[in-house]
Amino acid sequence: MARRSSQYICQACGAVSPKWAGRCEACGTWNSLVEESGGGPLAAPGLKPGKGRVVELQPLAGTAEDAPRTPSGMGELDRVTGGGFVRGSAILIGGDPGIGKSTLLIQAAAAVASTGGKVVYVSGEEAIGQIRLRAERLALGDAAVSLAAETRIEDILATVSSGPPPDVLIIDSIQTMWTDAVDSTPGTVTQIRATAQSLIRFAKKSGTTVILVGHVTKDGQIAGPRVVEHMVDAVLYFEGDGAHRFRILRSVKNRFGATDEIGVFEMSGRGLIEVPNPSALFLGDRDAASPGAAVFAGMEGTRPLLVEMQALVAPSPLGTPRRAVVGWDSNRLSMVLAVLDAHCGLKLSGHDIYLNVAGGMRIIEPAADLAAAAALVSSLAQNPLPSDAVFFGEVSLSGAVRAVAHASARLREAQKLGFARAVAPAGNTAEAGDAPPIPIEPVDSLAGLVARIASDARVRRDE
Repeated sequence: MARRSSQYICQACGAVSPKWAGRCEACGTWNSLVEESGGGPLAAPGLKPGKGRVVELQPLAGTAEDAPRTPSGMGELDRVTGGGFVRGSAILIGGDPGIGKSTLLIQAAAAVASTGGKVVYVSGEEAIGQIRLRAERLALGDAAVSLAAETRIEDILATVSSGPPPDVLIIDSIQTMWTDAVDSTPGTVTQIRATAQSLIRFAKKSGTTVILVGHVTKDGQIAGPRVVEHMVDAVLYFEGDGAHRFRILRSVKNRFGATDEIGVFEMSGRGLIEVPNPSALFLGDRDAASPGAAVFAGMEGTRPLLVEMQALVAPSPLGTPRRAVVGWDSNRLSMVLAVLDAHCGLKLSGHDIYLNVAGGMRIIEPAADLAAAAALVSSLAQNPLPSDAVFFGEVSLSGAVRAVAHASARLREAQKLGFARAVAPAGNTAEAGDAPPIPIEPVDSLAGLVARIASDARVRRDE
């Protein structure tokens, strides 16, 4: 009798080890190696292991057509996906528990069904009755969406293959699915990879758009091996803070559209409401007379977005002052503080510093450096910044302010919301042209910005 082989697979990165160890050598995660039975790769249906077939090769030259799409019925979701669900594609959506992933998908399923599309919603976590209760709360109880509560992937594929393939198949969630082809428990790396592979193969063969919901770990990454993110065509993250009503759907990978595109939703008692003009919403409760607040003209994918960056600088009674950042990279804050200290003469080492992006928004582009620096200097000097000005620009380690991309789009968005000027790098004046939407007040260095804010503070005191 042949001895059963086994191997140890890291549940964080998918690395394989022949023996157990307390720490994964690939990613460094502790207590993540789980024993699973060894086995070869899954063979395609109808082929014997080790056998191959001749594939017809195609020339590179030829006509390229746009991928056929199924509109989701939600403008913000279509924006993130690049114009709708591409037929035969696989989409992975991740987000914190309770952030609204299931609500978003049941609303999208009802919208697709209302246009005549066939939608199948399979839940491995909730009973059909629970899904119906959510749909009734969202006033979608009459939507022609087919439901199932099942976790075995063979049963799911047999069901959707028994008739005309659906336009959209939603799997909530991929961590609960399991297949007979793999001898391991649901949720392990091997099961997630095998079930995702089966669903993606079905999507490519039938033309169905498969949407997979993925759990996230405590650091915000989709649980399971990163290889699943490489297998699918698009990866979306549903972000937001439970204390705020705004939700951000962010694209981090999209083979059929732009990456880093976002869609903005507002959570209400009747579900998710699309926000077509998020800049006005993020600035709705702004107090322009308070020091330490700067309006940043940013870009999220192809969408210009204006948000308020708030800073508080106060003397610290502690030996090690606090540094708290919400919505921005703490490493970039440390860099900006170092530049203010080295090149601008501002000694902030004895101050507590708090930086917050209003509305629960998360900013990742370096163009926010200038707005963050302006907010910090404004708070330190107790001098409000001009209420009709927006800020954008990247700060280098030498103290210079470098030009950023898409300046014209940023200026047009600022003009739309009533701003009269922009404090921006001098290098962006050429891109804006001779007649920019709003005038640019060029700044070459961070020291020049500090001198300008200090000068305004003296003028205010003299008045």
